[in-house]
Amino acid sequence: MVKVEEYDVPEGLYYSKDFFWVKIEEQKVRVGITDYAQKALREIVYAELPDSEIVVKQNEPYGTLESVKAVSDLIAPVSGVIEEVNKEVLAHPESLNEDPYGKAWLLVIKPSDLQADLSNLMDFDVAVEWHKTQIQRK
Repeated sequence: MVKVEEYDVPEGLYYSKDFFWVKIEEQKVRVGITDYAQKALREIVYAELPDSEIVVKQNEPYGTLESVKAVSDLIAPVSGVIEEVNKEVLAHPESLNEDPYGKAWLLVIKPSDLQADLSNLMDFDVAVEWHKTQIQRK
């Protein structure tokens, strides 16, 4: 894990420019929001996630997060079929502020073309530099 200013950026993940992370787990991927996203949203009070078996497409919205600050679309970092939804996040959306890379993941997706999708995401090294750029723009 690297800290970029006050933001955690774990190794071994891929990142989207929409502030989502992707962890490859054999033939599936686990998806969540980044530390940068949860801190920008501040206090998350509501999560709307789709049901299992729904098809999502990379770069298209699939749900929303509501905070005391704003409502934000959740943008799919990969295309595929949702195999699992984190019911704990639905019941306790504040967990996204507490553990965005751990217990507060959002979805498990069976990707339809993972290699193509990964080419549109940032690896760890690129993500660290991208976070630095985002911080400078603040």
